[in-house]
Amino acid sequence: MAIFKKLLIILLLVSIAIFTVVFYTVQQPINLATGQSSVEIEIKQGQTLSQLAYAWQQAGWLPSARALLIQARLLGGAKDIKPGEFEIAAGTRGFELLQQLAQGSNKRYKISFIEGTRLVDALERLADAPKLVQDVQPLTVASVRKLFVLDHHPEGWVYPDTYIYQSGDNVSSILQQAYQRMQDVLTQEWSLYEAKLASNAIAQLPYQSPYEALVMASIVEKETGQVSERPEIAGVFVRRLQKNMRLETDPTVIYGLGEDFDGNLRRKHLRDRSNPYNTYRMKGLPPTPIALAGRAALTAALNPLAGNSLFFVAKGDGSHYFSTTLAEHNRAVRKYQILKRSKEYRSVPTAQ
Repeated sequence: MAIFKKLLIILLLVSIAIFTVVFYTVQQPINLATGQSSVEIEIKQGQTLSQLAYAWQQAGWLPSARALLIQARLLGGAKDIKPGEFEIAAGTRGFELLQQLAQGSNKRYKISFIEGTRLVDALERLADAPKLVQDVQPLTVASVRKLFVLDHHPEGWVYPDTYIYQSGDNVSSILQQAYQRMQDVLTQEWSLYEAKLASNAIAQLPYQSPYEALVMASIVEKETGQVSERPEIAGVFVRRLQKNMRLETDPTVIYGLGEDFDGNLRRKHLRDRSNPYNTYRMKGLPPTPIALAGRAALTAALNPLAGNSLFFVAKGDGSHYFSTTLAEHNRAVRKYQILKRSKEYRSVPTAQ
């Protein structure tokens, strides 16, 4: 009986000692070099916590792989870890690490599509984006058209914004997000327009569909970088359409030239009837948008500023001079683009 009590006491003391060691170990924060605020890790599909823990211990930042595995077994978290990228902050303890790995990747990446750029520019950004799975092959305009299930060119259907993703996300998921966002924004803006129209708050605009408003918004987006000017630019183009005048806007011609445009728009380009985007020769809107248009440009296209101006010319400081007659416009062109053109001339505002 005495021997049994002694064994029981010894067993109890050993258990307490083991528990104390394990408890102390799992409470130890990760080991990072002085000044290092975090460590980045990546868990791939199929990797186990056991494999990872010993690799982390060997890397020097995990105090004890065994302690982490014991804790995971006690807490039932060994099978809960998720693949992805994680940023583990200095001071993180074992149980906190397990919780973080079970919640999923906390490292995020950003990709931005810029107003006024083309779909091909957005595709280049996607192709260069780190950690994205390139599941759209080849990553071309034709492939995007197929992905969006469109019967026309997909230009303009990607909403310009910043999108957040994590390692392992697909290019197709980013494109689908941007496509859905554009559909939502366009539907919202068109619904507001229809509501105003129904209440006789505004006159009908020369658009037969939301898509035509999107086309106009893309032109407005390309013509000015100043938000305050967009409604006035839209007003000029709307009035020209209403008067059956040609839009005569350079960005449409340039878009139609595609890779053939070398930065110099020549008179022969403006005379070219084979370019379906040549609004110096074709009446009405071009066949598709010419750029990615943001909400502000869409709002302007559907809320053009009332007035009489039919022409505008870049003043060289990023703003435009608006004219009601051709004679006034020609004088403005002579003033701003011939007599006073200088090295400081620019057609869009400088970056702030």
